[in-house]
Amino acid sequence: MTKSYIKDYPRPQLVRNHWENLNGTWNFQFDDQNIGETQQWFTTFPNSLQITVPFTYETKLSGIEDTTIHPYIWYQKKITFSSETLVDKKIMLHFEGADYITKLWVNGIYIGCHTGGYSRFSFDISKAAVEGDNNIVVKIEDYPDDQQPRGKQRWIKESYACWYIQTTGIWKTVWVEYLPQSYIEQVKMTPNLSQRTLELEIDVQAKQYSPNLLLQVEITFDNQFVNKVLIPVYQKHLSTKINLSNLAVTEWQLYTWSPEHPNLYDISFELIENNVLIDQVLSYFGMREISIDKNQILLNGRPIYQRLILDQGYWKDSHLTPPDEQALIEDIDKIMALGYNGVRKHQKIEDERFLYWCDVKGLYVWSEMAAAYTFSDFAVETFAKQWMEIVLQNYNHPSIITWTPFNESWGIPNIKNNRSQQHFTEAIYHLTKCFDPNRPIVINDGWEHTISDIITLHDYEAEGELLFKRYFEFKDEILSGKVFHNLDKAAIADNYSYQGQPIIISEFGGIALDNDQNGWGYGNKVSNESAFLERFDSITTAIKQLPFVCGYCYTQVTDVQQEINGLMDIDRNFKVNSEEIKKINEREVHVIWKQNRD
Repeated sequence: MTKSYIKDYPRPQLVRNHWENLNGTWNFQFDDQNIGETQQWFTTFPNSLQITVPFTYETKLSGIEDTTIHPYIWYQKKITFSSETLVDKKIMLHFEGADYITKLWVNGIYIGCHTGGYSRFSFDISKAAVEGDNNIVVKIEDYPDDQQPRGKQRWIKESYACWYIQTTGIWKTVWVEYLPQSYIEQVKMTPNLSQRTLELEIDVQAKQYSPNLLLQVEITFDNQFVNKVLIPVYQKHLSTKINLSNLAVTEWQLYTWSPEHPNLYDISFELIENNVLIDQVLSYFGMREISIDKNQILLNGRPIYQRLILDQGYWKDSHLTPPDEQALIEDIDKIMALGYNGVRKHQKIEDERFLYWCDVKGLYVWSEMAAAYTFSDFAVETFAKQWMEIVLQNYNHPSIITWTPFNESWGIPNIKNNRSQQHFTEAIYHLTKCFDPNRPIVINDGWEHTISDIITLHDYEAEGELLFKRYFEFKDEILSGKVFHNLDKAAIADNYSYQGQPIIISEFGGIALDNDQNGWGYGNKVSNESAFLERFDSITTAIKQLPFVCGYCYTQVTDVQQEINGLMDIDRNFKVNSEEIKKINEREVHVIWKQNRD
């Protein structure tokens, strides 16, 4: 655990003490006729329902549990501010996630609007706030529009295949933060192992930039001093490098982050004006390097074999919203107990507290964007803006080792030969690389890759022998596009070619037990635990025996609504012996892989 940790704090990479959690009971109203703005609900809220935030009205934990589509909904809550809170302070209202268009009024004054369902956004409500009770009103619009990034949320009335009940409105924590007039706004932390330095880019909002305004950065490890710098704040954007070499901390001069040893440094940022501390934020970072050498993925210069599991992050009574922080911790612990060293967080930007605990416990994360399902100018513009908000928000987490903007050609259905859609993926690749040149990018997980640092393949073959034979005997034909590896999908899009990248089977398995439930898995259901383990062993071992494959991702952690192919049910009960799954996952890989690695 880091020094900065505060239970339930929603933004673990930038922690202050002066905050207030607004989760809990809010007034709530449907507005199917879209009359709320005309009738000025932001000043006089109608007699209403009540809802428990941050659970959406579709969920049981919200207290409403209405799964029908309502495109316009409203929230209202009274917040009390003291005179001390208002004196020379900025009051920031943060939404960790609200889907999809959020409008905010405070005391009848319109504050602003945000579009997007998955990233954090904030409003400065200082000018509208008053001493005593304040009327906070939120209107959210969310349409069944397949041009907006929606992930696994259905856009028709009924769930089908692998698309589930929609998520409408506030679905992550809402909170207030009290800031001084000059404050630390944002920090970007980049580890540089070869130089043993931490590169910092820091944005400071100041009433006045001057030599009297200083930023002090101090780094410790396990309460031992590492280094400290003092930076004059002459402008908003600051950058510096801090040397971490310190023999007093370790004879190796530096602690690195890995799943085996998830070492984290503590870091504090203090804004000082005329020798007076005016703002302090606490954070942490991990020193690790992800790189690619020919067909291998390296962590800190050494090849790694990724044993990932697909994680959609759904709960029975709260859908996309975790019931609480402990539920996130328990998910991570159970994933690791199954012998996995990472998750592919599928079609969801998870609560940032999940990433914190992956950092602390040492679990790899592939961060994947929620897909749109139509290609248009509107979809392109929307996707690019929202994706980059997410990359910026989660950049500092050492557990994230791969960015995955697209999955299975969703939203880019003709990418195999359509140059506009191919250019779109290239643009997203290069835009992401411009901001983060250090992490690999999987540009279209599963098939029809354009430019991609890793080639990923999805294959739900049920027989291990057939799975091994397909890739061992036809590798070159598959990677050249002469043979389809999955139904009618080519591994590489037209106009592109395999360039020797690492290969990962990033979806396979999906085995469902035949337990008389409605629902589905991939291939035929198995009748009992013994048959499940036999099939699981067969296909997992087949992949591990492939000499050119450096990892896999099994589908999936839990059942999700109509999809019942999890290793756990939706209540997080193991469906088969977890120790047996762990043994299969951690069993020494085939000698061919070891020779290839060496």
